[in-house]
Amino acid sequence: MSRTIAVVTGSRAEYGLLSGVIARIASCPDLRLQVIATGMHLSPEFGMTVREIEQDGVVVDRAVEMLLSADTPSGIAKSMGLGLIGFGDAFAQLRPDLVLVLGDRFEILAAVSAALVAGIPVAHLHGGELSEGACDDAIRHAITKMSHVHFVAAAPYRDRVIQLGESPDRVHLVGGLGVDRMQSIELLDRTSLEASLDFTFGHRNLLVTFHPATLERASALGQLEELLSALDGYPDVHLIFTMPNADARGRGLFGRIEQYVAQRANARAHVSLGHRRYLSCLAQVDGVVGNSSSGLAEVPSFRKGTVNVGGRQDGRLKAASVIDCRPERTAILSALARLYSPTFQATLAEVVNPYGTGGASAAIVEHLRVVPLRALVRKVFYDIPLPAGVGGQA
Repeated sequence: MSRTIAVVTGSRAEYGLLSGVIARIASCPDLRLQVIATGMHLSPEFGMTVREIEQDGVVVDRAVEMLLSADTPSGIAKSMGLGLIGFGDAFAQLRPDLVLVLGDRFEILAAVSAALVAGIPVAHLHGGELSEGACDDAIRHAITKMSHVHFVAAAPYRDRVIQLGESPDRVHLVGGLGVDRMQSIELLDRTSLEASLDFTFGHRNLLVTFHPATLERASALGQLEELLSALDGYPDVHLIFTMPNADARGRGLFGRIEQYVAQRANARAHVSLGHRRYLSCLAQVDGVVGNSSSGLAEVPSFRKGTVNVGGRQDGRLKAASVIDCRPERTAILSALARLYSPTFQATLAEVVNPYGTGGASAAIVEHLRVVPLRALVRKVFYDIPLPAGVGGQA
């Protein structure tokens, strides 16, 4: 008897990672696919990227409207409330056997909370990771505790999920979906990519993505100004910006980036590149700059450098291709100089991506096909055995 898997997606980056899993579920005779789109996918402000899902031939079974046009903490909290209502209705109508989610965003927290009270088991992808500069870190761990089966990208992340009390037999090390996706997508060549982007690559090129670090006291706009000031020190470098996500205080960055690229002839900004164009850009640029997790999880596989600005990604596994720096002009300039140095460039050929070598999508779908569903919802907290003489009564 087939089982129904409802995949929830709320952002362009998340869908890019999930697309390989979605395709495999759709082609598996033992599984029936449902797709629920929410969050930024349904917002014209963020590119209405639900259309990209549909252009891939994927049927969107439900659209859960939840994202308010506000990026204050109050606005985000209200969006989460709308999401909880919408997902409650969606799950009541769709009645999936299992809900599949990825990551750490507030849209996913709303979806998993609704599944929890509905008694629907949840499979969580990319748990156990850290991003200590953003509230996403706490959201990710909360989702872990509300989920019933876990697919993680690296051994330390498996250990951390178990440390959170999840039974080891429910925590599966499959590798990173970003690495997996790169192996299954045909990249655009330079000429086709330039035509698609209305952009001409130069002798030197960088891809820039900067999100608010939601747990940092410093102003996100102030940190962005430091980054832009540093980029001014490289006027010959051609720049492609991807816009921030729908996070608290994120919208204020939009206008400043648009203003910057309007004044710089060799710069362009895109609300959404789509996964194919984004990966194609990675193949063409010299490196990436900003604070996106992609700079840590995907870029190393292209043997390109990452200038990781600020503390948003603190705690994540990092390849030798990642250059950490403070969100200050002088520190960013120093990091960019290192990125372009012949010594650093010579090291990139030997870089190893800590998130694996591929195969995650196939492993995930195989587990989804055979995991016993009845036994999933009831969980027992797994206590890690302590060494003799440790713990107990004082």
